[in-house]
Amino acid sequence: MSATQAETVMSPIIVKVENLSKAFGKLKAVDNVSFEVKEGEILGFVGPNGAGKTTTINMLTTLLKPTSGSAVVCDYNIFKDPNEVRRNVGVVPQEYTADEDMTGINNILLCADLYGIPRSNSKPHAQELLQLVELQGAAKRKVSTYSGGMRRRLELACGLINYPKLLFLDEPTLGLDVQTRTVVWKYIKLLKDEFHMTLFLTTHYLEEADSLCDRIAIIDHGHIIRIGTPEELKASIGGDVIAVTLKEAEPDISSDIASVKLVKNVQKTDNNYRIKVELGEEATPQIMDVIRSKGLHVTKISLTKPTLDEAYLEFTGRTLREEEADKMALFRQRATVRRARA
Repeated sequence: MSATQAETVMSPIIVKVENLSKAFGKLKAVDNVSFEVKEGEILGFVGPNGAGKTTTINMLTTLLKPTSGSAVVCDYNIFKDPNEVRRNVGVVPQEYTADEDMTGINNILLCADLYGIPRSNSKPHAQELLQLVELQGAAKRKVSTYSGGMRRRLELACGLINYPKLLFLDEPTLGLDVQTRTVVWKYIKLLKDEFHMTLFLTTHYLEEADSLCDRIAIIDHGHIIRIGTPEELKASIGGDVIAVTLKEAEPDISSDIASVKLVKNVQKTDNNYRIKVELGEEATPQIMDVIRSKGLHVTKISLTKPTLDEAYLEFTGRTLREEEADKMALFRQRATVRRARA
């Protein structure tokens, strides 16, 4: 058996999406996307606000009806067998959905009731899930007393109550501090490595996608720009990146820098130059010589090897940092409103 044949046997397709679109009036939130999710992998959807990540999840979980296209999830067509799709998937939404006036255990049992799972089965399973996410000591406390990390772990337990073959995680660590985010990563890795679960993950954090995902789809304006493993995406930008900031914005010396043998591409914004090169360690002193020969002054210079941030910038022309800050601010605002209502 060839390696390709072995991969086919070992990794059957659990999600197959073909030309899927969703329009809200004249706005196309998702525009003709096609992709597959292999059983046992973590597929990451990465993109800015409004890129179509949550809309895609909502269509695949049958919460939204697509405008066009098709999708098969866990061997069931989302149009013909929506109830079977729902029985086979779990969802951890972006927003907190647990009832703050109920205890942790009762929130999980309520989710089980909604799936029609008998209490004789759901009660022991709920206890197992609480132990999995290390909330057994807080099971009988009201959710209003939980920290943000505890709430996210409870949401994870709720999403697992129906023994899903496929778990959708929509921005699972949004609003969490770095330390708590790392804890949630541990549980996500546990689900894949020990329980061999398939996960579809949307995230705003490129380091999260790099750490967790087997493959990553970069989506922007409803289109999938690129899909591949983290290593493939980073390697595809084709070289090291030198970032140079000059004291002077003029003259533009892009063409002079581009004439250096190892330089592959130069982009200028104000007095900043982003230079893609081969063998960055060798190219840097040559670029410095060109700058000095023009009588210009360097205020900052850095050399970076290919990263997912660089790949994202290469494919979309911008970074996610500003989008991330905007979304965090919105998330905190919503949390404040919820607390005020309580």
